[in-house]
Amino acid sequence: MKALVFDNKLAMKEIPDPEPGPGEALIRVLMAGICKTDAEIIQGYMNYTGVLGHEFVGVVHQSPDPELLGKRVVGEINSGCGRCAYCRNGLERHCPHRTVLGIQGRNGAFAEYLALPQANLVPLPENLSNEKAVFTEPLAAALEILEQVKILPSDRVLVIGDGKLGLLVSMVLNLTGCDTLLVGKHPGKLDLFGRMGGKVMTVDALTERTEEFDVVIEASGHPSGWDLATNLVKPRGTLVLKSTYHGALDFNPASLVINEITVVGSRCGLFPPAIRILERGLIDPTSLISGVFPFDKAEEAFKQSLDSSTFKVLLKM
Repeated sequence: MKALVFDNKLAMKEIPDPEPGPGEALIRVLMAGICKTDAEIIQGYMNYTGVLGHEFVGVVHQSPDPELLGKRVVGEINSGCGRCAYCRNGLERHCPHRTVLGIQGRNGAFAEYLALPQANLVPLPENLSNEKAVFTEPLAAALEILEQVKILPSDRVLVIGDGKLGLLVSMVLNLTGCDTLLVGKHPGKLDLFGRMGGKVMTVDALTERTEEFDVVIEASGHPSGWDLATNLVKPRGTLVLKSTYHGALDFNPASLVINEITVVGSRCGLFPPAIRILERGLIDPTSLISGVFPFDKAEEAFKQSLDSSTFKVLLKM
């Protein structure tokens, strides 16, 4: 099969089809999304080599459960061992022995086929398009914030980062009724949330102000976002870290201690709530699509996804 493989460099290759293990299904990929994490991986994040990609929509080609055959699905990306205390309590994403689709120990979705445990698969409603369903994983990650942090309609919330995740987080926050401000470096990207009725501001304009926020969500993917977040969260406020950085942060934690800041790391979320929100039209992420490329142009698509003016780039198999 064809696959987009990273092994010190990114290249389309012919590799063997996946061989599903016990309890796993074989999925024919229909569509996949290129994520900021994929860009971090080619910079060395997680020291991963293999097939990239973890946002996908596919059709079940083989499965131990015949009821799944032919079903259109998305898939949770963390595959736990099934035996440890984390897995037994439904926290496979924190299993110390886990593999992660296209990120850690498991070939990903930028391929004609992929393998995942059938327990990871979530069937899709017939009326939900591939173009919307492919956002299930990043939307679930945005919704995870609401699982971890109580955000009230009266709260003032700052989202740092005008990329794909920052926009999705801002859309999710709009559902809570809180006072949301999205900041970033790209006026063209900020305008998208502004056209939805959201409040936006460039980073340069924000740094000239002295206001503080109840909750600050760092989704810029850049260490400078952390510095800005720690400066703008109010005493006893909450800082939510969504970014994954390649490399170390150099910071003095004194202000976090002095101001009694709660720092929350936030990663993957549950798929069923994200699918319900997409199906009901509460959030329409298709405005974030910057381009759809045929899979044989995957290398070109990846290059476009790295452009700072680009939102979401999709691969259509």
